[in-house]
Amino acid sequence: MRYLLFALSLTGLIACAQTDKNIKESPKDYDYEVIAKDIPILWGFDFFPDGSIIVTEKSGQLYHIKDKNKTEITGFPEVYVRGQGGLMDLKIHPKYPEQPWIYATYAKKSETEVGGNTRLVRFQINNNSITDLEVLYQGEQPSKRGQHFGSRIEFDRDGYLYFSIGDRGNRDENPQDITRDNGKIYRLHDDGNIPEDNPFVDEVGAKKAIYSFGHRNPQGMEIHPESGKIWVHEHGPRGGDEINIIDKGVNYGWPVISYGINYSGTKFTDITEKEGMAQPFHYWVPSIAPSGMTFVRSEKYPHLNSNILVGSLKFQYVEHLVIENDKVIKREKLLEGIGRIRSIEQGTDGYVYVGVEGVGLVKLLN
Repeated sequence: MRYLLFALSLTGLIACAQTDKNIKESPKDYDYEVIAKDIPILWGFDFFPDGSIIVTEKSGQLYHIKDKNKTEITGFPEVYVRGQGGLMDLKIHPKYPEQPWIYATYAKKSETEVGGNTRLVRFQINNNSITDLEVLYQGEQPSKRGQHFGSRIEFDRDGYLYFSIGDRGNRDENPQDITRDNGKIYRLHDDGNIPEDNPFVDEVGAKKAIYSFGHRNPQGMEIHPESGKIWVHEHGPRGGDEINIIDKGVNYGWPVISYGINYSGTKFTDITEKEGMAQPFHYWVPSIAPSGMTFVRSEKYPHLNSNILVGSLKFQYVEHLVIENDKVIKREKLLEGIGRIRSIEQGTDGYVYVGVEGVGLVKLLN
């Protein structure tokens, strides 16, 4: 099939950078300032051109933060809060306010079947209330399981909108099947229409919005500031968290290949590579449960500049990945013990902001 040819074309081009298990303390002792509190699980946030911030809270609340003042935004639809599912990521249109849209992903309960799945919407805000809400994509194959809703959102330089949906805990059916949602990265136009050059638009029965497949549970997504590529990290099982560089039509292997094992300690696969399946750029063993990711491009942090920051839910720190010659050469931890890191972004002011469960939104001080 045509999607296999896409996958084969990239096999071997994405280098697997085996992780160094001996993560180091950062040589610089970073402190932080709390910008907004009383946001129990701050899942996602983004910055308006004036530097103010819009944030999501998993249970279904939206807030606008300006000068440390927090204002609730009302009118968001009912959210299906189950396990890992709830109100998740959001992204402001890159041409805001000319294009006054804000995009969000949330878990939506099915009206016809048991369970729910991830939905992508866009909306506008007027007087701290949501208006003009439009549904752009609804993941099918709903499940009552509480795992692996994803989900992150990003725009590329050409204005295409990418978002992720996890495999919903069904690794045997969803990730490798392009006729089913879940375990995929999707690409749309900003109005929700499907691009004519998406890789599977001519495949009979395929989900036309799919851009790549074979994913487990992507909870980090960023555009690389130099290459313009979309980078994604995703949760593995016990071991095998990955960073993948997303390319058109590529199969990223889950669950056929993996550097992880079952939570029980047993194996679900005996192979870590296979022809036609891309290797990760980087993987973690043991798993850190990554969530949130940003490329640091700011003179405010000379030690971090030109590298990646990733949040660890499991170990409750920010991980600094030092990259040289297209591979990770060093790992360092910042803000150790601060809490479960859910989201990380670099702001319009050049500072790095971090969403921490139980703490709120914090600014990394230089």
